[in-house]
Amino acid sequence: MTKEMNRTRYLTLIGTIITQFALGSVYTWSLFNAQLSDKLDEPVSQVAFAFGLLSLSLAVASSLAGKLQERFGVRNVTLGAGVLLGIGFFLTAHASNLAMLYLCAGILVGFADGTGYLMTLSNCVKWFPERKGLISACSIGAYGLGSLGFKYINLLLLSNNGLEATFQLWGLIAMSMVLVGGMLMKDAPQQAASVQQTESRDFTLAEAMRKPQYWMLALMFLTACMSGLYVIGVAKDIGEKMVGLPAVVAANAVAIIAMANLGGRLVLGILSDKMSRIRVITIAQLITLAGMVLLLFVPLNANLFFVAVACVAFSFGGTITVYPSLVSDFFGLNNLTKNYGVIYLGFGLGSIIGSIVASLFGGFMATFNLILVLLVVALVLSLTIRLPAPVAVAADRG
Repeated sequence: MTKEMNRTRYLTLIGTIITQFALGSVYTWSLFNAQLSDKLDEPVSQVAFAFGLLSLSLAVASSLAGKLQERFGVRNVTLGAGVLLGIGFFLTAHASNLAMLYLCAGILVGFADGTGYLMTLSNCVKWFPERKGLISACSIGAYGLGSLGFKYINLLLLSNNGLEATFQLWGLIAMSMVLVGGMLMKDAPQQAASVQQTESRDFTLAEAMRKPQYWMLALMFLTACMSGLYVIGVAKDIGEKMVGLPAVVAANAVAIIAMANLGGRLVLGILSDKMSRIRVITIAQLITLAGMVLLLFVPLNANLFFVAVACVAFSFGGTITVYPSLVSDFFGLNNLTKNYGVIYLGFGLGSIIGSIVASLFGGFMATFNLILVLLVVALVLSLTIRLPAPVAVAADRG
């Protein structure tokens, strides 16, 4: 690799980290639920649904981002996503009813976030084929750090400026960071077969979708996202309602989730370069299972509640870090943005299904039970899945 290329790939990494930090800020959404609920005079569950929509929109955008990158290049799409993010937050500040909130915060912000998120991550991983796990951990770790960093930024803004100005300033800061990050990025070169340890494992999306392994991976991902996103989205409310914690103590769940999420991203991301990635997913599923069992079957106090949500957040962070590399192990690096993009729809679906089940069946427990059943199924899948037969060369790495 030439000196110039090496410089380019490290600049791309720095740009990706700055961009991901800004995009991760959407995970501070639960800080705003109560105030938005008062402003719009709507129940918290209706307001919180905006985050479910945001996650769905994020996932849909992620699945389309590969196409956009092919057409316009990673830099232009990232710059566009930054501008859209700023507009989305600016309009959210002026949302006067639920429909407007869903459109601006849910669809616009989610779409901008998703466009930038998966594409910049996949592009960065392609620049470093020899260190996929570590680079995923850096990039997605920055996304996790963004939710922690912006927790303090947004709380500070809220205490000094009120709700509307906070959304506008948040949009301005996040947009500026994405624009700076985007300017540093360049498209990664196509991988030659020799770089991919999986020589012949270069499935197009259509070929991958014909394999049962693709749908097994998709269901495991959906389950991880449903448990992670649902618990993260309502953590503060679970603390207040199920455990009876004061609002100030329950709000600590946001910081604990952010730290556990980041821990999962780093620990499981780095571990995935050292051992079979599917086993890392199995470990994550077992940790989530422990957290869900605590939430469902154990009388909770503050500490147990924090342990339970930390288990779920740790595994969720780890799973979404390892997954792009895991998908590339199964289906190759060259079509990763598209192949992972469709699986990534599970991110949005998981979040929405969790919220819908909760509103239909009245509360957290129904969703927790559904997650528990899905987790057991996903665990069986992760223990039994095998690599698909290669497309052309019969060199199986089973």
